[in-house]
Amino acid sequence: MIASPGGSGPPSAPGSPTPASGPPSAPGSPTPASGPSTAASAATAGGAGVAAAPGALPRRVHAGYAFGSLATGAFGTVPGLLLLPYLTDTLGVAAGMAALLVLLPKAWDVLVNPVAGRISDRTRSRWGARRPYLLFGGLALAALFGAIFAAPFGAGAAAGAYVAVAFLATATAFAFFQVPYVAMPAELTSDYAERTRMMTWRIAVLALAILVAGAVAPLVRDAAGGGIAGHRWMGVFVAALIALGAVGAFLGTRSAPQGTVGESEPSLRAQLAVAARNRPFRALLLCFVVQSAGVATILAGVQYFADHVLRDSTTGPTVLFACFVGPALVVMPLWSRVGARVGKLAALVAASLILSAGGLALVAAPVLPTLVVYLLVALLGVGYAGQQVFALAMLPDCIAYDTMRTGRRQAGVFTGVWTAGETFGLALGPGIYGLVLALTGYVSSTTGTAATQTDTARLGVLLGFTVLPALLIGLATLLLRPYDLTPSRLTPATPDAAVVPGTPSR
Repeated sequence: MIASPGGSGPPSAPGSPTPASGPPSAPGSPTPASGPSTAASAATAGGAGVAAAPGALPRRVHAGYAFGSLATGAFGTVPGLLLLPYLTDTLGVAAGMAALLVLLPKAWDVLVNPVAGRISDRTRSRWGARRPYLLFGGLALAALFGAIFAAPFGAGAAAGAYVAVAFLATATAFAFFQVPYVAMPAELTSDYAERTRMMTWRIAVLALAILVAGAVAPLVRDAAGGGIAGHRWMGVFVAALIALGAVGAFLGTRSAPQGTVGESEPSLRAQLAVAARNRPFRALLLCFVVQSAGVATILAGVQYFADHVLRDSTTGPTVLFACFVGPALVVMPLWSRVGARVGKLAALVAASLILSAGGLALVAAPVLPTLVVYLLVALLGVGYAGQQVFALAMLPDCIAYDTMRTGRRQAGVFTGVWTAGETFGLALGPGIYGLVLALTGYVSSTTGTAATQTDTARLGVLLGFTVLPALLIGLATLLLRPYDLTPSRLTPATPDAAVVPGTPSR
Protein backbone atom coordinates (compact mmCIF):
# COMPACT_ATOMS: atom_id res chain seq x y z
CA MET A 1 0.00 0.00 0.00
CA ILE A 2 1.09 3.54 0.01
CA ALA A 3 -1.01 2.81 3.24
CA SER A 4 0.42 2.94 6.32
CA PRO A 5 -0.04 2.95 10.52
CA GLY A 6 0.37 6.42 12.39
CA GLY A 7 -1.26 16.51 24.19
CA SER A 8 -4.00 18.06 25.33
CA GLY A 9 -4.50 21.76 24.97
CA PRO A 10 -4.34 24.07 22.00
CA PRO A 11 -1.61 23.72 19.40
CA SER A 12 1.42 25.99 19.65
CA ALA A 13 1.81 28.91 17.34
CA PRO A 14 3.41 28.28 13.96
CA GLY A 15 7.14 28.56 13.87
CA SER A 16 7.62 28.41 17.63
CA PRO A 17 8.63 24.86 18.51
CA THR A 18 9.36 24.04 22.11
CA PRO A 19 13.12 23.67 22.51
CA ALA A 20 14.48 20.28 23.35
CA SER A 21 16.24 19.90 26.65
CA GLY A 22 17.80 17.21 28.71
CA PRO A 23 19.40 13.93 27.81
CA PRO A 24 17.70 11.36 25.63
CA SER A 25 15.51 8.96 27.51
CA ALA A 26 15.14 5.31 26.69
CA PRO A 27 11.77 3.96 25.78
CA GLY A 28 9.86 2.97 28.84
CA SER A 29 11.57 5.46 31.13
CA PRO A 30 9.18 7.61 33.13
CA THR A 31 8.38 11.00 31.67
CA PRO A 32 5.85 13.40 33.15
CA ALA A 33 2.75 13.46 31.04
CA SER A 34 1.49 17.00 31.09
CA GLY A 35 0.54 17.88 27.56
CA PRO A 36 2.42 18.81 24.43
CA SER A 37 4.97 21.10 26.01
CA THR A 38 6.18 18.36 28.36
CA ALA A 39 6.43 15.85 25.55
CA ALA A 40 8.36 18.31 23.48
CA SER A 41 10.73 19.19 26.30
CA ALA A 42 11.64 15.53 26.62
CA ALA A 43 12.86 15.42 23.03
CA THR A 44 16.42 14.49 22.44
CA ALA A 45 18.87 17.36 22.43
CA GLY A 46 20.27 17.23 18.95
CA GLY A 47 18.34 14.04 18.24
CA ALA A 48 15.45 13.58 15.88
CA GLY A 49 11.93 13.09 17.15
CA VAL A 50 9.82 13.69 20.18
CA ALA A 51 9.79 11.72 23.37
CA ALA A 52 6.87 9.33 23.50
CA ALA A 53 4.34 9.38 26.28
CA PRO A 54 5.23 6.79 28.94
CA GLY A 55 2.06 4.72 28.99
CA ALA A 56 -1.55 4.31 28.01
CA LEU A 57 -3.37 6.66 25.66
CA PRO A 58 -7.04 7.65 25.80
CA ARG A 59 -9.36 5.50 23.76
CA ARG A 60 -10.38 8.52 21.72
CA VAL A 61 -6.80 8.75 20.49
CA HIS A 62 -6.78 5.04 19.64
CA ALA A 63 -10.00 5.46 17.69
CA GLY A 64 -8.93 8.71 16.06
CA TYR A 65 -5.62 7.31 14.92
CA ALA A 66 -7.28 4.13 13.65
CA PHE A 67 -9.66 6.23 11.54
CA GLY A 68 -6.79 6.90 9.14
CA SER A 69 -6.91 3.26 8.12
CA LEU A 70 -10.04 4.06 6.14
CA ALA A 71 -7.71 5.92 3.78
CA THR A 72 -4.83 3.44 3.79
CA GLY A 73 -7.20 0.46 3.55
CA ALA A 74 -9.16 1.90 0.64
CA PHE A 75 -6.09 2.89 -1.37
CA GLY A 76 -4.22 -0.27 -0.47
CA THR A 77 -7.13 -2.46 -1.55
CA VAL A 78 -9.05 -1.08 -4.51
CA PRO A 79 -6.19 -0.57 -7.01
CA GLY A 80 -4.85 -4.02 -6.18
CA LEU A 81 -8.32 -5.51 -6.58
CA LEU A 82 -9.78 -3.65 -9.56
CA LEU A 83 -7.07 -1.75 -11.44
CA LEU A 84 -5.58 -4.72 -13.29
CA PRO A 85 -8.99 -6.05 -14.46
CA TYR A 86 -10.00 -2.47 -15.32
CA LEU A 87 -7.02 -2.23 -17.65
CA THR A 88 -7.40 -5.69 -19.20
CA ASP A 89 -11.19 -6.10 -19.38
CA THR A 90 -12.43 -2.50 -19.80
CA LEU A 91 -9.64 -0.48 -21.42
CA GLY A 92 -8.36 -3.39 -23.55
CA VAL A 93 -4.73 -3.18 -22.40
CA ALA A 94 -2.73 -6.41 -22.90
CA ALA A 95 -2.08 -8.31 -19.67
CA GLY A 96 1.71 -7.90 -19.76
CA MET A 97 1.52 -4.16 -20.40
CA ALA A 98 -1.20 -3.78 -17.75
CA ALA A 99 1.11 -5.46 -15.23
CA LEU A 100 3.81 -2.87 -15.96
CA LEU A 101 1.36 0.02 -15.76
CA VAL A 102 0.26 -1.15 -12.30
CA LEU A 103 3.77 -1.95 -11.05
CA LEU A 104 5.88 1.03 -12.14
CA PRO A 105 3.93 3.91 -10.52
CA LYS A 106 3.89 2.18 -7.14
CA ALA A 107 7.53 1.13 -7.49
CA TRP A 108 8.20 4.88 -7.58
CA ASP A 109 7.28 4.94 -3.90
CA VAL A 110 10.47 3.05 -3.10
CA LEU A 111 12.16 6.41 -3.81
CA VAL A 112 9.55 8.88 -2.61
CA ASN A 113 8.53 7.23 0.70
CA PRO A 114 11.89 7.72 2.46
CA VAL A 115 11.90 11.32 1.21
CA ALA A 116 8.42 11.83 2.68
CA GLY A 117 9.65 10.43 5.99
CA ARG A 118 12.63 12.74 6.06
CA ILE A 119 10.49 15.78 5.24
CA SER A 120 7.94 14.96 7.94
CA ASP A 121 10.77 14.44 10.46
CA ARG A 122 11.81 18.04 9.84
CA THR A 123 8.36 19.62 9.73
CA ARG A 124 7.45 22.42 12.16
CA SER A 125 3.78 23.37 12.46
CA ARG A 126 1.15 24.35 14.99
CA TRP A 127 -0.30 20.85 14.51
CA GLY A 128 2.93 18.98 15.14
CA ALA A 129 5.20 17.16 12.72
CA ARG A 130 2.85 14.51 11.38
CA ARG A 131 -0.75 15.74 11.52
CA PRO A 132 -0.60 18.31 8.70
CA TYR A 133 0.17 15.49 6.29
CA LEU A 134 -2.84 13.52 7.49
CA LEU A 135 -5.09 16.35 6.33
CA PHE A 136 -3.47 17.77 3.21
CA GLY A 137 -1.86 14.56 1.97
CA GLY A 138 -5.10 12.68 2.58
CA LEU A 139 -7.29 15.14 0.70
CA ALA A 140 -4.86 15.20 -2.24
CA LEU A 141 -4.90 11.40 -2.22
CA ALA A 142 -8.72 11.37 -2.39
CA ALA A 143 -8.90 13.78 -5.33
CA LEU A 144 -6.19 12.02 -7.32
CA PHE A 145 -7.70 8.59 -6.69
CA GLY A 146 -10.93 9.68 -8.32
CA ALA A 147 -8.89 10.90 -11.30
CA ILE A 148 -7.41 7.42 -11.91
CA PHE A 149 -10.78 6.11 -13.11
CA ALA A 150 -11.95 9.28 -14.88
CA ALA A 151 -11.03 7.80 -18.31
CA PRO A 152 -10.93 11.06 -20.31
CA PHE A 153 -9.47 9.20 -23.33
CA GLY A 154 -11.89 6.27 -23.40
CA ALA A 155 -10.26 2.88 -24.06
CA GLY A 156 -6.97 1.98 -25.73
CA ALA A 157 -3.28 2.86 -25.39
CA ALA A 158 -3.83 6.54 -24.51
CA ALA A 159 -6.23 5.52 -21.75
CA GLY A 160 -3.66 3.11 -20.33
CA ALA A 161 -0.96 5.82 -20.34
CA TYR A 162 -3.33 8.23 -18.58
CA VAL A 163 -4.02 5.66 -15.85
CA ALA A 164 -0.28 5.17 -15.31
CA VAL A 165 0.34 8.93 -14.90
CA ALA A 166 -2.67 9.42 -12.61
CA PHE A 167 -1.67 6.39 -10.54
CA LEU A 168 1.88 7.78 -10.20
CA ALA A 169 0.55 11.11 -8.88
CA THR A 170 -1.80 9.31 -6.49
CA ALA A 171 1.01 7.11 -5.18
CA THR A 172 3.06 10.23 -4.44
CA ALA A 173 0.20 11.79 -2.46
CA PHE A 174 -0.25 8.52 -0.60
CA ALA A 175 3.41 8.54 0.45
CA PHE A 176 2.97 11.93 2.12
CA PHE A 177 -0.09 10.64 3.98
CA GLN A 178 1.03 7.15 4.87
CA VAL A 179 4.60 7.73 6.06
CA PRO A 180 3.75 10.33 8.73
CA TYR A 181 0.71 8.26 9.70
CA VAL A 182 2.76 5.12 10.30
CA ALA A 183 5.41 7.11 12.19
CA MET A 184 2.98 8.33 14.84
CA PRO A 185 2.68 5.28 17.19
CA ALA A 186 6.37 5.26 18.06
CA GLU A 187 6.04 8.91 19.14
CA LEU A 188 2.68 8.71 20.90
CA THR A 189 3.72 6.13 23.51
CA SER A 190 6.83 4.33 24.73
CA ASP A 191 4.87 1.41 26.23
CA TYR A 192 5.53 -1.94 24.53
CA ALA A 193 2.01 -3.32 24.98
CA GLU A 194 0.34 0.03 24.27
CA ARG A 195 1.85 0.08 20.78
CA THR A 196 0.25 -3.29 20.10
CA ARG A 197 -3.08 -2.00 21.40
CA MET A 198 -2.85 0.89 18.96
CA MET A 199 -2.10 -1.51 16.12
CA THR A 200 -5.08 -3.69 16.99
CA TRP A 201 -7.42 -0.69 16.86
CA ARG A 202 -5.83 0.26 13.58
CA ILE A 203 -6.05 -3.26 12.10
CA ALA A 204 -9.69 -3.57 13.16
CA VAL A 205 -10.56 -0.36 11.29
CA LEU A 206 -8.27 -1.41 8.45
CA ALA A 207 -10.16 -4.69 8.13
CA LEU A 208 -13.46 -2.79 8.08
CA ALA A 209 -12.08 -0.38 5.46
CA ILE A 210 -10.83 -3.22 3.30
CA LEU A 211 -14.18 -4.97 3.64
CA VAL A 212 -16.19 -1.87 2.72
CA ALA A 213 -13.86 -0.72 -0.06
CA GLY A 214 -13.18 -4.15 -1.51
CA ALA A 215 -16.70 -5.55 -1.26
CA VAL A 216 -18.73 -2.42 -2.01
CA ALA A 217 -16.57 -0.90 -4.76
CA PRO A 218 -17.42 -3.69 -7.25
CA LEU A 219 -21.10 -3.33 -6.33
CA VAL A 220 -20.98 0.43 -6.99
CA ARG A 221 -19.27 -0.21 -10.33
CA ASP A 222 -21.88 -2.76 -11.38
CA ALA A 223 -24.83 -0.68 -10.10
CA ALA A 224 -23.61 2.22 -12.26
CA GLY A 225 -23.64 0.03 -15.35
CA GLY A 226 -20.09 -1.34 -15.33
CA GLY A 227 -17.56 -0.39 -17.98
CA ILE A 228 -16.02 3.09 -17.97
CA ALA A 229 -19.06 4.84 -16.44
CA GLY A 230 -19.29 2.32 -13.61
CA HIS A 231 -15.60 2.70 -12.80
CA ARG A 232 -15.95 6.49 -12.66
CA TRP A 233 -18.66 6.25 -9.99
CA MET A 234 -16.63 3.66 -8.12
CA GLY A 235 -13.68 6.10 -8.10
CA VAL A 236 -15.88 8.81 -6.57
CA PHE A 237 -17.10 6.42 -3.86
CA VAL A 238 -13.60 5.35 -2.85
CA ALA A 239 -12.32 8.95 -2.98
CA ALA A 240 -15.03 9.93 -0.48
CA LEU A 241 -14.01 7.05 1.81
CA ILE A 242 -10.36 8.18 1.68
CA ALA A 243 -11.28 11.78 2.48
CA LEU A 244 -13.40 10.64 5.43
CA GLY A 245 -10.48 8.64 6.85
CA ALA A 246 -7.97 11.46 6.40
CA VAL A 247 -10.13 14.11 8.06
CA GLY A 248 -11.14 11.68 10.81
CA ALA A 249 -7.52 10.86 11.67
CA PHE A 250 -6.54 14.53 11.66
CA LEU A 251 -9.36 15.52 14.00
CA GLY A 252 -9.20 12.37 16.13
CA THR A 253 -5.53 12.85 17.07
CA ARG A 254 -5.77 16.52 17.96
CA SER A 255 -5.58 15.73 21.70
CA ALA A 256 -2.73 13.22 21.36
CA PRO A 257 0.71 13.98 22.81
CA GLN A 258 2.69 15.99 20.31
CA GLY A 259 5.98 17.80 20.07
CA THR A 260 8.48 19.05 17.55
CA VAL A 261 10.63 16.61 15.63
CA GLY A 262 14.22 17.68 16.07
CA GLU A 263 17.12 17.69 13.66
CA SER A 264 17.81 14.28 12.11
CA GLU A 265 20.72 12.82 10.17
CA PRO A 266 22.16 15.35 7.71
CA SER A 267 21.36 13.42 4.53
CA LEU A 268 18.94 10.85 3.19
CA ARG A 269 21.84 8.45 2.60
CA ALA A 270 22.84 8.73 6.25
CA GLN A 271 19.27 8.09 7.36
CA LEU A 272 18.98 4.99 5.18
CA ALA A 273 22.27 3.78 6.63
CA VAL A 274 20.76 4.10 10.11
CA ALA A 275 17.85 1.87 9.09
CA ALA A 276 20.20 -0.64 7.45
CA ARG A 277 22.19 -1.07 10.67
CA ASN A 278 19.07 -2.11 12.59
CA ARG A 279 19.15 -5.90 12.16
CA PRO A 280 15.68 -6.69 13.57
CA PHE A 281 14.18 -3.99 11.34
CA ARG A 282 15.91 -5.41 8.25
CA ALA A 283 14.59 -8.90 8.96
CA LEU A 284 11.04 -7.73 9.63
CA LEU A 285 11.02 -5.46 6.58
CA LEU A 286 12.24 -8.15 4.16
CA CYS A 287 9.65 -10.61 5.44
CA PHE A 288 6.82 -8.08 5.23
CA VAL A 289 7.73 -6.96 1.71
CA VAL A 290 7.63 -10.51 0.39
CA GLN A 291 4.43 -11.27 2.26
CA SER A 292 2.84 -8.05 1.00
CA ALA A 293 3.60 -9.20 -2.53
CA GLY A 294 1.85 -12.48 -1.78
CA VAL A 295 -1.22 -10.80 -0.27
CA ALA A 296 -1.40 -8.36 -3.18
CA THR A 297 -1.24 -11.26 -5.64
CA ILE A 298 -4.33 -12.71 -3.95
CA LEU A 299 -6.13 -9.37 -4.14
CA ALA A 300 -5.23 -8.93 -7.80
CA GLY A 301 -6.70 -12.33 -8.59
CA VAL A 302 -10.07 -11.96 -6.85
CA GLN A 303 -12.01 -10.72 -9.89
CA TYR A 304 -10.32 -13.22 -12.24
CA PHE A 305 -10.87 -16.10 -9.80
CA ALA A 306 -14.55 -15.20 -9.48
CA ASP A 307 -14.93 -14.90 -13.28
CA HIS A 308 -13.06 -18.00 -14.43
CA VAL A 309 -12.98 -20.46 -11.51
CA LEU A 310 -16.20 -19.76 -9.59
CA ARG A 311 -17.88 -18.47 -12.77
CA ASP A 312 -19.75 -15.87 -10.76
CA SER A 313 -18.70 -12.41 -11.89
CA THR A 314 -21.64 -10.64 -10.23
CA THR A 315 -21.58 -11.65 -6.56
CA GLY A 316 -18.40 -13.71 -6.52
CA PRO A 317 -15.90 -10.85 -5.94
CA THR A 318 -17.96 -9.36 -3.11
CA VAL A 319 -18.46 -12.70 -1.32
CA LEU A 320 -14.79 -13.63 -1.73
CA PHE A 321 -13.75 -10.32 -0.27
CA ALA A 322 -16.17 -10.57 2.63
CA CYS A 323 -14.87 -14.06 3.42
CA PHE A 324 -11.26 -12.84 3.28
CA VAL A 325 -11.64 -9.71 5.40
CA GLY A 326 -14.64 -10.54 7.59
CA PRO A 327 -12.78 -12.95 9.92
CA ALA A 328 -10.35 -10.16 10.84
CA LEU A 329 -13.21 -8.39 12.60
CA VAL A 330 -13.94 -11.35 14.89
CA VAL A 331 -10.63 -13.20 15.47
CA MET A 332 -8.70 -10.42 17.19
CA PRO A 333 -9.47 -11.78 20.71
CA LEU A 334 -8.07 -15.13 19.60
CA TRP A 335 -4.91 -13.55 18.23
CA SER A 336 -4.64 -11.53 21.46
CA ARG A 337 -4.50 -14.72 23.49
CA VAL A 338 -2.03 -16.35 21.10
CA GLY A 339 0.23 -13.32 21.13
CA ALA A 340 0.11 -13.04 24.93
CA ARG A 341 1.12 -16.68 25.25
CA VAL A 342 3.84 -17.03 22.61
CA GLY A 343 4.90 -13.44 21.80
CA LYS A 344 4.64 -11.30 18.69
CA LEU A 345 7.26 -13.09 16.61
CA ALA A 346 5.87 -16.60 17.07
CA ALA A 347 2.33 -15.30 16.54
CA LEU A 348 3.39 -13.66 13.27
CA VAL A 349 4.90 -16.92 12.04
CA ALA A 350 1.80 -18.89 13.03
CA ALA A 351 -0.54 -16.45 11.26
CA SER A 352 1.63 -16.50 8.15
CA LEU A 353 1.60 -20.28 7.97
CA ILE A 354 -2.20 -20.36 8.33
CA LEU A 355 -2.45 -17.88 5.47
CA SER A 356 -0.07 -19.98 3.37
CA ALA A 357 -1.86 -23.27 4.13
CA GLY A 358 -5.21 -21.80 3.11
CA GLY A 359 -3.76 -20.68 -0.22
CA LEU A 360 -2.32 -24.10 -0.97
CA ALA A 361 -5.63 -25.80 -0.17
CA LEU A 362 -7.48 -23.48 -2.56
CA VAL A 363 -5.69 -24.99 -5.56
CA ALA A 364 -8.42 -27.66 -5.44
CA ALA A 365 -11.13 -24.99 -5.88
CA PRO A 366 -12.28 -26.20 -9.36
CA VAL A 367 -13.47 -29.51 -7.86
CA LEU A 368 -14.64 -28.24 -4.47
CA PRO A 369 -18.18 -27.13 -3.56
CA THR A 370 -18.48 -23.36 -3.61
CA LEU A 371 -19.21 -23.26 0.13
CA VAL A 372 -15.93 -25.04 0.88
CA VAL A 373 -14.06 -22.57 -1.33
CA TYR A 374 -15.52 -19.67 0.65
CA LEU A 375 -14.60 -21.37 3.95
CA LEU A 376 -11.00 -21.75 2.77
CA VAL A 377 -10.93 -18.09 1.83
CA ALA A 378 -12.16 -17.33 5.37
CA LEU A 379 -9.19 -19.33 6.66
CA LEU A 380 -6.96 -17.05 4.61
CA GLY A 381 -8.64 -14.13 6.37
CA VAL A 382 -7.86 -15.54 9.81
CA GLY A 383 -4.17 -15.77 8.92
CA TYR A 384 -4.17 -12.37 7.24
CA ALA A 385 -5.54 -10.65 10.36
CA GLY A 386 -2.74 -12.00 12.56
CA GLN A 387 -0.04 -11.43 9.97
CA GLN A 388 -0.97 -7.76 9.68
CA VAL A 389 -1.44 -6.91 13.34
CA PHE A 390 1.75 -8.53 14.62
CA ALA A 391 4.01 -7.26 11.83
CA LEU A 392 2.75 -3.71 12.35
CA ALA A 393 3.07 -4.03 16.14
CA MET A 394 6.70 -5.14 15.77
CA LEU A 395 7.66 -2.11 13.66
CA PRO A 396 7.42 0.44 16.52
CA ASP A 397 9.48 -1.98 18.63
CA CYS A 398 12.24 -1.80 16.02
CA ILE A 399 12.08 2.01 16.16
CA ALA A 400 12.21 1.98 19.98
CA TYR A 401 15.20 -0.38 19.87
CA ASP A 402 17.04 2.01 17.57
CA THR A 403 16.32 4.91 19.92
CA MET A 404 17.78 2.95 22.84
CA ARG A 405 20.81 1.99 20.77
CA THR A 406 21.59 5.41 19.26
CA GLY A 407 19.85 7.96 21.48
CA ARG A 408 18.11 9.42 18.42
CA ARG A 409 14.41 9.17 17.57
CA GLN A 410 13.91 8.97 13.81
CA ALA A 411 10.54 7.32 13.35
CA GLY A 412 10.02 9.02 9.98
CA VAL A 413 13.15 7.42 8.57
CA PHE A 414 12.14 3.90 9.53
CA THR A 415 8.51 4.27 8.52
CA GLY A 416 9.55 5.88 5.24
CA VAL A 417 11.70 2.88 4.41
CA TRP A 418 9.02 0.51 5.72
CA THR A 419 6.19 1.97 3.69
CA ALA A 420 8.42 2.12 0.62
CA GLY A 421 9.06 -1.60 0.95
CA GLU A 422 5.44 -2.39 1.74
CA THR A 423 4.26 -0.34 -1.22
CA PHE A 424 6.73 -2.05 -3.50
CA GLY A 425 5.51 -5.45 -2.30
CA LEU A 426 1.88 -4.45 -2.85
CA ALA A 427 2.81 -3.21 -6.32
CA LEU A 428 4.61 -6.44 -7.13
CA GLY A 429 1.47 -8.49 -6.48
CA PRO A 430 -0.61 -7.21 -9.43
CA GLY A 431 2.57 -7.16 -11.53
CA ILE A 432 3.27 -10.80 -10.72
CA TYR A 433 -0.34 -11.79 -11.35
CA GLY A 434 -0.44 -9.87 -14.64
CA LEU A 435 2.78 -11.60 -15.73
CA VAL A 436 1.24 -15.00 -14.96
CA LEU A 437 -1.80 -14.07 -17.05
CA ALA A 438 0.42 -12.93 -19.92
CA LEU A 439 2.51 -16.13 -19.83
CA THR A 440 -0.59 -18.33 -19.86
CA GLY A 441 -2.26 -16.49 -22.75
CA TYR A 442 -4.95 -14.39 -21.09
CA VAL A 443 -7.10 -12.51 -23.66
CA SER A 444 -8.01 -8.87 -22.90
CA SER A 445 -11.33 -7.14 -23.66
CA THR A 446 -12.75 -3.64 -24.13
CA THR A 447 -16.35 -4.57 -23.28
CA GLY A 448 -16.16 -4.44 -19.48
CA THR A 449 -16.79 -8.21 -19.43
CA ALA A 450 -14.05 -10.85 -19.30
CA ALA A 451 -13.43 -12.67 -22.59
CA THR A 452 -13.62 -16.46 -22.88
CA GLN A 453 -10.26 -17.97 -21.91
CA THR A 454 -8.37 -21.15 -22.77
CA ASP A 455 -7.76 -23.93 -20.25
CA THR A 456 -4.14 -22.76 -19.92
CA ALA A 457 -5.23 -19.21 -19.13
CA ARG A 458 -7.71 -20.45 -16.53
CA LEU A 459 -4.92 -22.52 -14.95
CA GLY A 460 -2.86 -19.33 -14.72
CA VAL A 461 -5.77 -17.58 -13.02
CA LEU A 462 -5.97 -20.40 -10.47
CA LEU A 463 -2.26 -20.82 -9.70
CA GLY A 464 -1.71 -17.06 -9.46
CA PHE A 465 -4.45 -16.83 -6.84
CA THR A 466 -3.46 -19.88 -4.76
CA VAL A 467 -0.08 -21.62 -4.97
CA LEU A 468 2.11 -18.67 -5.91
CA PRO A 469 1.05 -16.32 -3.06
CA ALA A 470 1.01 -19.22 -0.60
CA LEU A 471 4.67 -19.95 -1.33
CA LEU A 472 5.65 -16.29 -1.07
CA ILE A 473 3.94 -15.84 2.30
CA GLY A 474 5.09 -19.12 3.86
CA LEU A 475 8.71 -19.04 2.75
CA ALA A 476 9.08 -15.41 3.81
CA THR A 477 8.92 -16.46 7.48
CA LEU A 478 12.46 -17.85 7.09
CA LEU A 479 13.64 -14.26 6.73
CA LEU A 480 12.63 -13.57 10.35
CA ARG A 481 15.46 -15.64 11.84
CA PRO A 482 17.62 -12.59 12.72
CA TYR A 483 14.73 -10.87 14.55
CA ASP A 484 15.44 -11.02 18.30
CA LEU A 485 13.53 -8.18 20.03
CA THR A 486 11.69 -9.07 23.24
CA PRO A 487 9.99 -6.96 25.91
CA SER A 488 12.99 -7.40 28.20
CA ARG A 489 15.36 -6.03 25.58
CA LEU A 490 13.18 -3.00 24.93
CA THR A 491 12.21 -2.22 28.53
CA PRO A 492 14.93 -3.84 30.66
CA ALA A 493 13.85 -1.98 33.79
CA THR A 494 10.33 -3.41 33.80
CA PRO A 495 8.93 -6.95 33.92
CA ASP A 496 7.95 -8.65 30.70
CA ALA A 497 4.76 -7.11 29.40
CA ALA A 498 1.81 -8.57 27.61
CA VAL A 499 2.17 -7.91 23.94
CA VAL A 500 -1.36 -7.73 22.79
CA PRO A 501 -4.26 -5.40 23.21
CA GLY A 502 -6.79 -6.04 25.88
CA THR A 503 -4.21 -7.69 28.16
CA PRO A 504 -3.00 -5.61 31.14
CA SER A 505 0.72 -4.98 31.57
CA ARG A 506 2.46 -7.16 34.11
